[in-house]
Amino acid sequence: MKESRDGTKNDRVAKSSSVSSLPLILDVDDFKGDFSFDTLFGNLVNKLLPSFQEEKTDSSEGHGSFGGNDTLPNGHMRVPSDVAKSAQGVSTPLFPEVDALLSLFKDSYKELVDLRQQVDAKLYNLKREVFVQDSKHRKTLCGLEKGVDGLFDSFARLDSRISSVGQTAAKIGDHLQSADSQRETASQTIELIKYLMEFNRGPGDLMEISPLFSDDSRVAEAAAVAQKLRSFAEEDIGRQGISVPSLVGNATASRGLEVAVANLQDYCNELENRLLARFDAASQRRELSTMAECAKILSQFNRGTSAMQHYVATRPMFIDVEIMNADTRLVLGDQGSQACPNDVARGLSSLYKQITDTVRQEAATVMAVFPSPNDVMSILVQRVLEQRVTALLDKLLMKPSLVNLPPVEQGGLLLYLRMLAVAYEKTQKLARDLRAVGCGDLDIEGLTESLFLAHKDEYSEHERASLRQLYQAKIEELRAESLQQIDSTGSIGRSKGSAIASSHQQILVTAVTEFVRWNEESISRCNLFSSEPATLANNVKAVFTCLLDQVSQYITEGLERARESLNEAAALRERFVLGTSVSRKVAAAAASAAEAAGESSFRSFMVAVQRCGSSVAIVQQYFANSISRLLLPVDGAHVASCEEMATAMSSAEAVAYKGLQQCIETVMAEVERLLSAEQKATDYRSPDDGIGPDHRATNACTRVVAYLSHVLESAFTSLEGLNKQAFLTELGNRLHKGLLNHWQKFTFNPSGGLRLKRDITEYGEFVRSFNAPTVDEKFELLGIMANVFIVAPESLSSLFEGTPSIRKDAQRFIQLREDYKSAKLASRLSSLWASSS
Repeated sequence: MKESRDGTKNDRVAKSSSVSSLPLILDVDDFKGDFSFDTLFGNLVNKLLPSFQEEKTDSSEGHGSFGGNDTLPNGHMRVPSDVAKSAQGVSTPLFPEVDALLSLFKDSYKELVDLRQQVDAKLYNLKREVFVQDSKHRKTLCGLEKGVDGLFDSFARLDSRISSVGQTAAKIGDHLQSADSQRETASQTIELIKYLMEFNRGPGDLMEISPLFSDDSRVAEAAAVAQKLRSFAEEDIGRQGISVPSLVGNATASRGLEVAVANLQDYCNELENRLLARFDAASQRRELSTMAECAKILSQFNRGTSAMQHYVATRPMFIDVEIMNADTRLVLGDQGSQACPNDVARGLSSLYKQITDTVRQEAATVMAVFPSPNDVMSILVQRVLEQRVTALLDKLLMKPSLVNLPPVEQGGLLLYLRMLAVAYEKTQKLARDLRAVGCGDLDIEGLTESLFLAHKDEYSEHERASLRQLYQAKIEELRAESLQQIDSTGSIGRSKGSAIASSHQQILVTAVTEFVRWNEESISRCNLFSSEPATLANNVKAVFTCLLDQVSQYITEGLERARESLNEAAALRERFVLGTSVSRKVAAAAASAAEAAGESSFRSFMVAVQRCGSSVAIVQQYFANSISRLLLPVDGAHVASCEEMATAMSSAEAVAYKGLQQCIETVMAEVERLLSAEQKATDYRSPDDGIGPDHRATNACTRVVAYLSHVLESAFTSLEGLNKQAFLTELGNRLHKGLLNHWQKFTFNPSGGLRLKRDITEYGEFVRSFNAPTVDEKFELLGIMANVFIVAPESLSSLFEGTPSIRKDAQRFIQLREDYKSAKLASRLSSLWASSS
């Protein structure tokens, strides 16, 4: 509700409210914007309610002196009695503005209804106007769309017309350009025909040719014209089927343009020579601009090939003999001295660095002078490799014959192979450096490979021949050292000298390591020379097979030599067999010699077996670390090499097996000798002299155990794994059998049975160190069988109740009892075996 409209609506307010003096004004504008009912309501009633509030406030102040308890329980004010009495005569309402408010609300409601009707009417009129305007707008849009479509059609027709006109103009331009080109060509053709006619004369008439061909300032133009004339004339002659080279130098021909061709050829040659001479003169003075001008003109003659080749050929590195001699001295050193690969490597590095620096300097000149620098660099680098490098390699690498190998004292094949590897590696690096400097389209890698093609064809054969040569030289060296050490022993006994010879020819792990080192070096060269994985795998397989043959042959021969010492020890035992005609002193000396020879040969063979195992382990480790991965590119190569390795080592294994059997024979022979010499009949049948039984082991047992403990130390330290287990098991079985046969020679009484049981305990405790369960079991059964000499005859049957498997051997033991016949044990046992079966 707005205050400014109060004066204009007094009449309406007067009608609607006769009680209140405040006019009521409602307008549509009151509901616009941020409408709030509370604000509207406040604006309507605030002018009426303040008077009531002021009256209430005044009445409250007047009644405040009547006391503090003037309020009724229902919340109304208590009216004093005098006031009530005075008011009985006059009736005044408590809320006098209620009538005015009711009238105001009724009038406001009516006006709100009127306003709503007015608003509805306005909305209806607006909707009708909007509909009319929308219809007009739609019609206008339809008309505009039709106009735009027509405009687009006009533009399309205009664009088509413009395109047509443009195409026509382009055709006209092409025709004009073609006509101009034809005119220019015709003009040039006329000019060329005129020049061609000048050259199509006899030699005497060439003095009258155009000044163009004799003016030094117009050399470039003359060269271009001369080349065009040659092309035209040669093409014309080619259409006539005449060979152009046959006409060169024949200036007397009279048909067609043959004379012109010959004269033009002579002129071009003369002009080219003149330009080359000028180019050389400018090159001497380092006038790069003049050189570039001459090179540009010369590029019109055979694409400048002659100028490029002439420039390369006149470089000092190709024509100065002193430079070539300096190359040889730098790499090979002084004449007559033996060059070593390390010196050659350093010399090649220095020389190739000089060459690279020279080529880099020439490249700067080439880039500044020639219009096609890549072609010049290709020719230059090719000339460097084919002339300068090849000349050096021919002196450095003298391919040896596989029939007559160079002596090892002069380096042998190994020196050639090392030189080849050094030269190849350094030359490959030179090729990479030259590629970085620039060599055009030249296949520098292929050209470098071609330099070594003759050496790589038989490389694998040379590598294997070198390994065989090294092996033979090493074997001869070891044999010479062995003989020298044998000679230094002087006049020693035969047996001792044989032992020393055997020890000097023992297998050396250092020698096998050297074989592997040679092979590893060969494999590194295979990697260097073999670019294809399949070729590398084949070469590696061949080289590794050579190592297998060498190691197999070396360790097999070493084991055979160790076996020879065993054979010599056996022969020595046979030679000094104890006889009745030999004195005790001689017998003791013979026994000592036999024992020393046997022990020495045993230890020697055990050391050989140990070194053989170490050598095989070295080869296997080398194969796993360095060889196997190189064989994978070829199917089956890895498996084939593993089979070859197993086959190569099988021969050594066979010799080792025979030698170990001989070692057992040697040990058992000495055991049998000790038993025969030391065992007394009274050891197991002591006399009944009232002295208590001897519970110590017999002297023979003590000697045998001491001997075995001493001699088998080398076996325990040398053998490993299954080899050790098999050897000790076999030795234990043979010892068991030998003892059984030995005890069959004696008769036992109960006290002797106790000593036998003590011996068996000693033997059993010793063989327990073999870690062979089957052997331990056999000696445990021997201890049980020894009880047959201790128990009474009537208790024998109870001994075999738990171990029926030893009944047969026990029967043989029972027959050795001292009372076997007196106690009639034969009949008892027969009845016992019959009843038990």
